[in-house]
Amino acid sequence: MLSERGAGNLETQDRRIRRTQKLLAKALIQVTIEKGYDAVTVRDITDRADVGYATFYRHYQDKDALLEDVLEVVLNELVGLLSPDIDQSAEPGKLGSILFGYVKDHYEIIRVLLSSRYTSVIGKRMIEDSTKKMLNLHVPKPDSLIPPEIAAYHLISSSINLIEWWLVEDMRYSPEQMGLIYYELIEKPTIMLAFNPVKGERRK
Repeated sequence: MLSERGAGNLETQDRRIRRTQKLLAKALIQVTIEKGYDAVTVRDITDRADVGYATFYRHYQDKDALLEDVLEVVLNELVGLLSPDIDQSAEPGKLGSILFGYVKDHYEIIRVLLSSRYTSVIGKRMIEDSTKKMLNLHVPKPDSLIPPEIAAYHLISSSINLIEWWLVEDMRYSPEQMGLIYYELIEKPTIMLAFNPVKGERRK
């Protein structure tokens, strides 16, 4: 067994590693927003993070490996936003505004996430994870003609397509406008047709 001192040293080392990784991730996002991902170099990232060049390569093979870590965080956050616990009393468009506000704040990284290079793997996982969460969060209407798994898949995939369209169009509508469009076009009709949106209910 490790001594208390040895365990303490490992814990301190782990904290330092996590802190370095967070600094590098934050720097990647910042520099990507400014320059675009393709133009970003490892030196750009380490200079912004104030982390040694050699230190970077102790943690990551290249900038793509760091990007995968960043995308994992963004992916998990997007899954939560794409499959929220929808409350009937919520202001129409509020959830969509939050979703599109997040996309706007992270647009360069999300563009990379949704690019052709990553769509086949990460995009598929995003749809699968979000659909599964949606099904776990909502009770299907027993009299609906639409199977819940189809409704959930439609809601998630349509949301991602709408996000992609908005990014291609250079976000010419505000997140608030997109929130209302999302609500009227995707959220409201899908939930009304296939799910009971009462907050707090769960599928067993």
